[in-house]
Amino acid sequence: MAKKVTIFVLKYCGFCRTALRYLENVLEEHPEYRQLEIEQVDEAIERERARAHDYFYVPTFYIGQRKVHEGAVRDQHQIEAILQEAAQSE
Repeated sequence: MAKKVTIFVLKYCGFCRTALRYLENVLEEHPEYRQLEIEQVDEAIERERARAHDYFYVPTFYIGQRKVHEGAVRDQHQIEAILQEAAQSE
């Protein structure tokens, strides 16, 4: 069974907007990843929840409780790799 992907973002963060655009592109190209549970958490709105996680930069991606990426995303392939890992996680 796949693990949940949680993405911590800030609404006005350019790096976050880029990562979310890459995410949408990957989901369009690979509709099988739409079956994954993917949750976005805006740390400005859910401050306590964000503080409970160990990260300093957004966007930050977790698979289950494990941090797999923090900070700017270089390209769409990084997002694809995260989703592929989540899909294969038990």
